[in-house]
This record gives sequence, structure tokens and C-alpha cells, in this order.
Amino acid sequence: MSTTAHHDGALEHLEESLEQHGLETRGIEPVPHSERTGTPRGLLPTWIAANITVLLVTMGASLTVSFGLNLWQSLVVGCAAPAVSYGLVGFIGMAGRRGGAPGMALSRAVFGQRGNLLPGAVIWVARWGWETINAVTGAYALLTVLDVLFGIRSDPALIIVSLVLFVTATFAVAGMGIGAVRHCNRWATWLFGAFSVLVLGRLIAVTDWAGVFGRPAGSAAAMVTGAGLIAAGGISWAPAAPDFTRYLPGTASSAAIVRNTVGGAGLVVLPMVLMGAVLAAATPGLARAADPVSFLGEALPRWLAVPYLLIALVGMVTINAMSTYSAGFVAQTLGLRVHRHWAVSVNAVISLVLGGVLMLVAASFLASFIAFLSLLGVAFSAWVGVFGADMLRRREYDGPALLDTTRSSAYWYRAGFSPAAVAAWALGLAAGLVLTTCAWFTGPLATNNPVGRYGLGWLATVVVSGLLYAVLPKPAVVPGPAAGERSPMAV
Repeated sequence: MSTTAHHDGALEHLEESLEQHGLETRGIEPVPHSERTGTPRGLLPTWIAANITVLLVTMGASLTVSFGLNLWQSLVVGCAAPAVSYGLVGFIGMAGRRGGAPGMALSRAVFGQRGNLLPGAVIWVARWGWETINAVTGAYALLTVLDVLFGIRSDPALIIVSLVLFVTATFAVAGMGIGAVRHCNRWATWLFGAFSVLVLGRLIAVTDWAGVFGRPAGSAAAMVTGAGLIAAGGISWAPAAPDFTRYLPGTASSAAIVRNTVGGAGLVVLPMVLMGAVLAAATPGLARAADPVSFLGEALPRWLAVPYLLIALVGMVTINAMSTYSAGFVAQTLGLRVHRHWAVSVNAVISLVLGGVLMLVAASFLASFIAFLSLLGVAFSAWVGVFGADMLRRREYDGPALLDTTRSSAYWYRAGFSPAAVAAWALGLAAGLVLTTCAWFTGPLATNNPVGRYGLGWLATVVVSGLLYAVLPKPAVVPGPAAGERSPMAV
């Protein structure tokens, strides 16, 4: 046996050993069919865990305080927002079952090997913001627990320590891979569900329901705006959806993928939004709290607030672990030639630095969060429109061509770019931005039309980019030199 062959065999044995002990070593390469043993039902706890965040309680409170909606209108918004946004997430997730690779690796087949760097860079940067928001929320949860239990007030040093602890936990889970993420998701789902029932039970017992049901109804326009804001957060998961479905066999049901994705998100989003709406009826300052967590320490008794916040903290670790896990793949598709767990560490450091800035410098967390959410939805939706339209016409992905970044790749197209995809993405992104308004940015056409006023810039982005890609001429896929050897992942 040659030295090279012996080395390759040893490396393969090491990777198999690591996989058996829960550490995923696979990067953006497609998952072999023999290892695709997941089931659509496994997506249910994944998308439940992806929404275990007290930010949804704050957003539910905003529906009441900022948008003037009553409980019944909040109920409609809490149903409609996850149905629309996670319906798109589930649809995009079908590509992972089809191609067995992460979303941004499959995206190379749509945009071209070089063209994919453009949306990939935008999505990677947007992930920094999302992970920063989650890290800050988790740090606030830890600080609130310390305050409620021991009366320890936060200061700059304690803020940094809390952030470091949260980001370290996130990196540990995300670095281990999909097995660790799923394991944490399962436990977080059950624990958070059990304590949420306790919180809801207490709310039922102590809430002034006459006051809650006596609130006047808000406008239909306010309902659309509130639904658009909550849906924008959901749509940000779409590029990552194939990352969690690539272990599904090609025979997995499309309807089951969408059903479990929407169902998992809806099981959390709806009760959390309603919880926020009910709490805000008794505590109007809830939606304008200095941070998104401390109000829970005040609104709930200590015996319930402390365990609930600790479990919510675990939930926010799993959310950030999922996001960071996917961000590692994005970094690899951008050309970082490192293992996935090292790519994950890059995002961990960035979220730590940006989180420190947000907690120590920003005047209002909630205003920053809502502004970020508006822009985040647009940033991800441009890719969703193009990729989703491509899914309607594409039946297979060539595994070797996805990994071949040279001119010999079947996905090289024209100088490494698919002109139709890149143009549709850029124009859709531009359309969304000019129709979006928030505290940080106001597009030139955002104030004089319903799209801008109702916070639907992300939806306009999906429609514009998708329709443009559908009508623009697409370059032909030119088989590379090894095209005769059909990829096992072309399904």
C-alpha cells in the first residue's frame, strides 16, 4: 500500500470515528445516499427550536402597543406570518433532499461558481447581524437571571463575560455539527414547551381578560405591517433550509417537509406572539423595554421567571448554533479553505465583537432589532426569489460540478456567472431596498406606496427577483470533462 493510500485510509477512519462520537466532519460536499437516513418528522423539533426566543414575546407586545392590534388580530397575524415565511423555508428545504448539499453550495448551480459569491457574501454578512442579535438576547437573559436571583446589576465587564459565555456555548454546539444541533433542539423543545405551558397557565389565571378583550381593533394595514415584520424574521432561515434537509433520502415527501417546517415554527411563534400581546395589555412598557428580556423578570414570579429564562437561554443557544452551523457552510462556499468548525469560529468572533458594540453603545436594542429585521428580510429574499424560481425548473444537481470551482465545472456558465440569476438577484435586491423603510434607512420609493408602508419590502424582493429570473434567458449547462461519470447526488 502506498503512503498516500495509507494516509487517506487513516484520515477516513478518523473521520468515521469522529462522526460516531457526534462530531460532524463533512463540509459542503453532498451527503452520500447511504448516509441519508433522516425523516421529515425530524424537522419538527428543528424548526420549533429555531424559534425559541423571547424576541417573539417582544414582537407580540409590539403588535398591541405599537400597531394597536387587539388579541384576535394578533391571533391572525401569529398564524399568517409563520405560514407564509416558513412555507417558503420548507419549499427551499426540498432542494436539500434533492441535492444532498447545503443551500449555498446548491446555489452554485443557479448563480455559477463565481456568481454565487455575490449573494453568498451578502447572506454571510447578514448572518453576522442575526447571530449578534441572538447573542445579545442570550446575554440579556443571563444578566436578568443574575439580577433576579442575586441582585447583581450589569456593568460593562459583566456584559462582556455574559457575551463570551453565550458565544462559547454556541460555538461548541455548532462546531460539533448536525448531530449536536439536533440533540440540543430535542431537549430545548421539550423543556421550553413544558415551561411555556406553566407561563401560559399563570397568564390565564392572573390576566384581566375583560381589559384584554375590550381593546379596540387596529387597522387592517397595521395587521399587514405586523405580519410582514414577523415573517421577515422567518424568511431569513430560507437559505439555510437545505442544510437541515440534506440528510433526507430522495424519497422523502415534499408535503411532509413543508408541513413539519411550518408546523414546528407555528407551534412556537403563535403562542409566543399571543403571550406578548397579553402581557402588553397589563404592562404596556413591555414593547419599549430597554432590553428584550428584563421585563420577563418583572412580569413573572421568581420561581417561574428564573427557570423560564434559563431554558429560553438554552433555546437561544440552539438558534444561534443553527445559524452559525449554516454560516460555516456559507464561508466555505466563499472560498475559505478550512474545516467547517473553523469557519464557524469566524462567525463566533464577529458576533462577539458586534454584540459588545450593540450592548455597550446602541441607545435602543428594540429599535435596532426592528430596523435590522426589515433589512435582513430583503437581503435574504433576493436569493430566495431566484433560487426558488430555479427549483421549479431544475430536477437535479451535479455533485462533482458543485465542488468544481474551475472552468471545467458544468456550473461555470459564462466566466463563472449565470447572467440571468445574477441580474435577477441584483435587481430584486435593489427593488426591495428602494421600497423599504426603517430607523436606519429609507428607500426613495418607500413612503408613497403600500409596500413600503406595510413593511413588505422583503415580499417585493421575492416577487421581483423570482419573476425576472423566470423570464430571462438562462445559460445552458455545459458538461465538464468528467460528466460521463454521473454524480451519485444528481437526483
